[in-house]
Amino acid sequence: MNAQETITHCADWILHLQRQNGAIPWLQRGIFDPWNHTESAMALAATGYLDAARKAFDYLNTIQRGDGALPGECGASVPMDAQNRHLMVAKAKPLVDTNFTAYCALGVWHLYMISGNRRDLECFAPLVDTAMGFVLNHQSEHGEIAWRACEVGESLEEVDALRTGNCSIYKSLEAAALIRRELGKSAADLMEARRRIGLALRTRPDRFDRTWVSKDNFAMDWYYPVLCGLLQGDEARAHLLARRHDFIDDGLGCRCVTEQPWTTVAETAELAMALIAIGEDVRAQTLLGWCAPLRDDRGGFAMGWQSEEQIVWPAERPSWTAAAFILALDAVHEISPAHRVPCGTLTPERAIAPMSAQG
Repeated sequence: MNAQETITHCADWILHLQRQNGAIPWLQRGIFDPWNHTESAMALAATGYLDAARKAFDYLNTIQRGDGALPGECGASVPMDAQNRHLMVAKAKPLVDTNFTAYCALGVWHLYMISGNRRDLECFAPLVDTAMGFVLNHQSEHGEIAWRACEVGESLEEVDALRTGNCSIYKSLEAAALIRRELGKSAADLMEARRRIGLALRTRPDRFDRTWVSKDNFAMDWYYPVLCGLLQGDEARAHLLARRHDFIDDGLGCRCVTEQPWTTVAETAELAMALIAIGEDVRAQTLLGWCAPLRDDRGGFAMGWQSEEQIVWPAERPSWTAAAFILALDAVHEISPAHRVPCGTLTPERAIAPMSAQG
């Protein structure tokens, strides 16, 4: 698989999906959320389409609420059609998600790392600061951040916190702090909030995923502590190695969940970036090579492969699947100046303390 040609192939698909107003939905038919939109903008920037990336961040400015939230839709809850092949996009429900809101910070920092243009920070810093204000208003006294906005009459304690979402916010706060520092402003509040999230992730597993019996079967909960930089070095290697055989199907990629024979391109690409964060570049490149059969000549990559039924499933080619693959290839081949931004910590600091056995 030729890396540069594949990157171009995926970027062309994202550009095809991007709307005139700058929005990048999951599919031509719809579903929009700010996290996957930002991931796609990052992929465009990494490919050299800086104006298209800026247009995507401009769109976030137009939808940001007064409280800083970036509203979207809950694509994860969208049902499949009667043939179990396509997402019923009209069924997507509105959602205000803290992680979705926070992720713009990493996207803006990534853009700046590529463009080197201080005006990009000056233009989008207000977007990031206001978004982080919303996010931190949902941090509990224990450190974790609720996954969504509270409904009328609902307390913060009644809203669950998600481990993967908090890992992502942990990294987004680091990016937001770097933006502030680059502009000569204090970031002490952001770094303190990040420290508290990290401590909760390590020492208070009871504060996460309380409405689930368990989420240990989700690949993202496995690799995100490494991808976000919470775990580093030998600790991160041991963490990934411990469950390698639960999630990786040799020759195919990373399963989305352990109990389903469904390997997905996005999870495989993210796992590859987590591996790069700990210096496992060869293993990362091997994983990405396994995804080659899922490249679609019509544009992008298929979402995943159901190995028991031997079918591509579902019959969708999301923008964010193509985006994750671009970012992973960039990380492996060190193509853009921001090739390491998605991989682990953004600063050479050590983790807080050894992760608890339950974490």
